[in-house]
Amino acid sequence: MINVLEITSTTVDWSRAQFALTAIYHWLFVPLTLGLALIMGIAETCYYRTKKRFWRDVSRFWQKLFGVNFAMGVATGIILEFEFGTNWSNYSWFVGDVFGAPLAIEGIVAFFMESTFVAVMFFGWKKVSPSFHLASTWLTGIGATISAWWILVANSWMQDPIGQTFNPDTMRFEMNSFWNVALSPFAVDKFFHTVTSTWIIGSVFCIAVCCWYLWHKREVKLAVESIKIASWVGIAASLLVLMTGDHSAYMVARTQPMKLAAMEALYHGGVDQGLTGVAWVNPFVQADYANKEEPPMRIAVPHMLSFLATHDMHGYVPGVNDIINGYVMPDGTCEPSLKQKIEMGKKAIVAVSRYRKGDTSKVNRQVIAENIRYFGYGYVKSADQIVPFIPVNFWCFRIMVGVGCLLILFFAVSLFLVYRKDLSAIRFRWYYALALFLLPLSYLASECGWMVAEFGRQPWTIQDMLPTWVAVSDIRAGSVALTFFIFLVLFTTMLAVAISIMLKEIKRGPEHSIVESNNQNSES
Repeated sequence: MINVLEITSTTVDWSRAQFALTAIYHWLFVPLTLGLALIMGIAETCYYRTKKRFWRDVSRFWQKLFGVNFAMGVATGIILEFEFGTNWSNYSWFVGDVFGAPLAIEGIVAFFMESTFVAVMFFGWKKVSPSFHLASTWLTGIGATISAWWILVANSWMQDPIGQTFNPDTMRFEMNSFWNVALSPFAVDKFFHTVTSTWIIGSVFCIAVCCWYLWHKREVKLAVESIKIASWVGIAASLLVLMTGDHSAYMVARTQPMKLAAMEALYHGGVDQGLTGVAWVNPFVQADYANKEEPPMRIAVPHMLSFLATHDMHGYVPGVNDIINGYVMPDGTCEPSLKQKIEMGKKAIVAVSRYRKGDTSKVNRQVIAENIRYFGYGYVKSADQIVPFIPVNFWCFRIMVGVGCLLILFFAVSLFLVYRKDLSAIRFRWYYALALFLLPLSYLASECGWMVAEFGRQPWTIQDMLPTWVAVSDIRAGSVALTFFIFLVLFTTMLAVAISIMLKEIKRGPEHSIVESNNQNSES
C-alpha cells in the first residue's frame, strides 16, 4: 500500500509546519480581498446611481487597496496548492481524483474570471461604459468569492469525505458524485461562515482607515460615508456569522465529534451538556483528558452545548474518552471504540494488500467495502495520536467567539455614531483608537477560526481515512526545513511590502476627480 516506513516524524512535523505557515500568510490577504470587494462594489454602485464623482473617487480608493491584497493573495495561494504535490504526494496520489476536481475548477473558471475582470476594473474607467465597468467590479468580487467556494469545497471534503468510492484496481479513491462533493452540507455551511467572516474583516479595515483620516482631519466626507457602508456590511455579516456558526457546531458534532470535544475541553460527555464560557485549560500542555472530569474553574451556560450540537436541549454530546472507548447514543446507535476502528482499519489494509497480490474474490472485495471507511485507523497505534492538542482548540475557539461578540457591539455603536453624531469632532478620538485596536484583533479571530478547523481535525488529512504520517511525501526533513525558512523570509517580506504599499496609498488618500463645473466640483 502506501509506503510510510521511511518517513520520519520530523518530516511530518516540518511538512505540517510549512503548510501551516503558507496557509496562515495566505489567509492574511484573502479576507481583506473578499471584504473590500463588497465595499468597493457598493461604493461604485452609489456612483452609478447618483453620477456623483465623489463616489467614483471613493470606489477607486478602495479598489487600489483591494488590488494590493489581490496580488499578494494570488502569490501565496499558488504556492499553497503546489505544496500538495511536493510535501503531500501520498495524499495527492491517494485522493487526487476527488480533491483535484474542485481545485481544477477554481483555477480554470473562478480564477480566470476574476483575473479577467480585475483588469477592466482597474484600467477600464475611461474605456468602457459605466454599466460595464460596474459589472466588472462586481464580477471581480464574485469571481474571488467563487474561487473561495471551490477551495472551501476541497477543504470541506477533507473534513467530511463524501461522494467517493475506493477502487481497489487503481488503489485510489474516485469521485462517484460530483454534486455530493460540491454541494455537501459541510461545504455549504463552511462557505457561508467563512465568506461572511471576510466581510467583517473588510468592514473593520475600512472603518479603521476612515478613523485614521478623521483623527488627522482629512477626507472627512469619504470617511463618514465609507463608515456608513462598512458599518451596515459589518453588522449584517456579524449576524450571519452568528447564524452560520450555530450550524457549524451542529455539523462538527455530526462529522467530527473529537474536534467539538477538544473545542470544549469535554473529557467525559453525556446529556444536558453546558457550553463552557470560561475554564482553566493550561495553554501550553496537552490536557490530562483520561483522568479529569472537567477543567477547573469552569463556568458554563446550562444545556447550551447539547442544543448547539444536537438542536435538543437534552441531547447527548460525547467527550474525548467516550469517543476513545465507544459510546451508545440515546436512540440506540452505537459508535465503535478506537480499538474497534483500529481493527477495522487493519482489516482494510490487509484486504487491499491481498487484492494487489491477486485476491480479487467477492469475499475480499466485501471486506474492503465494509472497512475502508476506517482505513486510516489501521495506521493508528494509540489514543494519544487521535486526540488533537486541546489547549489550542479550546482557547482559539474562545478568542474567535469573544472577538466576534465584541465586533457586533462595535458595529452597532458605529451605526449609532455615524448617523446621530458628528464623527469628525475631537471627542470621538476614543472611537478612532478603538477601530484601530480592533483591526489586528479581527485578524486574530479569523486566524483562530482556521486554527480550530485544522488543529481540531488532527491527525487526519482526510477524516478517518488518511492520517498525516501516511499522507506526507517521503522526503528528507532537512529539505522541508530549509524551504520552511525560505518561505518564512519570502512571505514576511511580501507582507511587509503589502503593508508598506497600503500605508503609502492611505497616506496619499484618494485621487480627486478634476471637474469643470462648480456644481460637479462641489459634489467631489
